[in-house]
Amino acid sequence: MSLDLEKEYNNRARVPEHPGIIAGWARDSAAYREARPPRLVKYGESERHTFDLFEAGPGPAVMFIHGGYWQALDKSFFSHMAIGLNAHGISVAVPSYDLCPRVRIGDITAQMRAACALLHRETNAPVIISGHSAGGHLAACLLATEAHVPAAYAISGLFELAPLIPTSLNAALRLDDDEAHAQSPLSWPAPAGKTLDAVVGAEESGEYLRQSATIVGIWGKAGVATRYEEIEAANHFTVIAPLADPSSAMCERLLSLVQRAR
Repeated sequence: MSLDLEKEYNNRARVPEHPGIIAGWARDSAAYREARPPRLVKYGESERHTFDLFEAGPGPAVMFIHGGYWQALDKSFFSHMAIGLNAHGISVAVPSYDLCPRVRIGDITAQMRAACALLHRETNAPVIISGHSAGGHLAACLLATEAHVPAAYAISGLFELAPLIPTSLNAALRLDDDEAHAQSPLSWPAPAGKTLDAVVGAEESGEYLRQSATIVGIWGKAGVATRYEEIEAANHFTVIAPLADPSSAMCERLLSLVQRAR
């Protein structure tokens, strides 16, 4: 029996309550920006080429890259992802990027490299990359190529893009076999000596669990310090909630990655 890839990868269909969760993100993010206004930093020419920098102290910062299958949302939904780490004195950058189909996935990866390089210059310190869903893919990409990124914390990431080709998601992505392979960090040389955490909600699809477990296994054998974790009782949308809780294990783990980079 063949795998139903549409069912496996269509997270909005899998979680019918997602509109309320996303609306909650927008509310919580707006409230945090009002309470703690970020510094707007421009990293490129497009109006979306900016990141909000929630400054909390010197040293390595964390960049949180949002998801949306490279075709939806922006930084304004995710300001509250800085709450937990800010409470520990860690600065957090939350970027926007151009979306498919206006651009290709490779263009978005290049944009995040530019944002990360600027954050590195702004802080004069290494950058820890975190990201959710498509942002998890981008986190792994930056870990693989950027010298100033020693660690990545990928949440519900996508590391092999070929399974998306037969799904409705590809209407905007426009992937073919060659591009899917070229944009999949699983096909790239593993960044030996660096650290990758791949975490995923325990209630997510088998394909999402497989993708995270696969990159942990393959990159781990190639010299990356890898770690796999399933977040209990979390789906694709609720899995990022612990980032807004300073006492969560997720924030504690990211704090430890920052401390190692000092």
